[in-house]
Amino acid sequence: MKVLIIGNGGREHAIGRKLAASPQKPTLIFAPGNPGMEALGSCFSVAAEDFRGLLSLAQSQKADLTIVGPEQPLVGGLADLFLANGLKIFGPDRAAAALEGSKAFSKDFMSRHGIPTARYRTFRALEPARAHLREVGAPIVIKASGLAGGKGAVVCMTLPEAESAIQSMLGPKAVFGAAGSEVVMEEFMEGEEASLFALTDGTSFVLLPTAQDHKRIGDGDTGPNTGGMGAYAPAPLMTPALLEEASRTIVAPTLDGMRREGAPYTGILYVGLMITPQGPKVVEYNCRFGDPETQVILPILQEDLLELILASVEGGLDRIKVAPTKEWAAVVVMASRGYPGPYETGIPISGLDQVQALANSHAIHAGTKRMQEKLVTAGGRVLGMVGQGPTLEEAIAAAYAGTAKAEFPGAQFRKDIGKKGLARL
Repeated sequence: MKVLIIGNGGREHAIGRKLAASPQKPTLIFAPGNPGMEALGSCFSVAAEDFRGLLSLAQSQKADLTIVGPEQPLVGGLADLFLANGLKIFGPDRAAAALEGSKAFSKDFMSRHGIPTARYRTFRALEPARAHLREVGAPIVIKASGLAGGKGAVVCMTLPEAESAIQSMLGPKAVFGAAGSEVVMEEFMEGEEASLFALTDGTSFVLLPTAQDHKRIGDGDTGPNTGGMGAYAPAPLMTPALLEEASRTIVAPTLDGMRREGAPYTGILYVGLMITPQGPKVVEYNCRFGDPETQVILPILQEDLLELILASVEGGLDRIKVAPTKEWAAVVVMASRGYPGPYETGIPISGLDQVQALANSHAIHAGTKRMQEKLVTAGGRVLGMVGQGPTLEEAIAAAYAGTAKAEFPGAQFRKDIGKKGLARL
């Protein structure tokens, strides 16, 4: 079987790595891929935004299945194009991907179907948004409605912070462009966050291992939001009782609601949860695997990922069970100096051969490229150092053992990944 994986980041490297271990031994094709994926299959320099180029690649390579990593192609309708041409593709169509593509849509959808989430208002103009802020006060969460690379949600603890966030999205110098032309202003929810992944064929679903992400750049959850600075799995916060509640009150009603609205959802549904005193509530939906959570949930998933994905695409997930995990995993993201603000690229990377020699660690390429045969940085989040072990403590230690070997000038990473999980054990 030939499988085309679209994307060039850590999520896609992790998916490729898991599929390479499948008993079905698929032939892997990446577009555009990155240096970490070269050892797993063939990489073709077709961008994830080049829909016609991807279609042509899938047809010429006779891909039996295409897996879409990033959200932009799904929100843009890549699945629709492939399906219209008779090709199997893993991921929701444009109508269903609106759950991530528009936070305004997703909040209205949750309101229509009684799915627990924060109270909210949506605005397209600066002054009405400011008036609402003066009425409700702080703390408050300001979100760009469109896709903003994981950086469009601003938790504002004071009124000046909230004013600045609104200005940055709806003002004349809009930092998120069209993605921030509509903003969602929602109540600040007290609690702890967790990541829930449901793999679905549109009717049935299975839950994958839970995870907890670390969004802020600094230790102790300080500084601005990023695309994710690390994660661990499974999340001790998500007890069996909480998983059952989230499945019953959030995942099932979401899939049922999408079917009833004529946009059945297939693929992976990421639900960002806030565990509040009133129970789990939705922070946001994503229409694809999370990043960096994918880097920790897939290594400890006991089932064949290819079998699960084919069941999502073809139907029949009701016949599959996902067993509880037997291991723990943690990932520490090594980012460029200056990230999530401006940063340099082209910085030489060394030490990955030493990481490869470690017993329970491996490196995931998130933002790397080759320049004159040398491996260099090519993004804000550069590498994910993944550790596995029979305990969370050992998995975290193995991940940090990787950061001690891999090097590039200016590398920054958090020193407290998994600390919340350890406190719950």
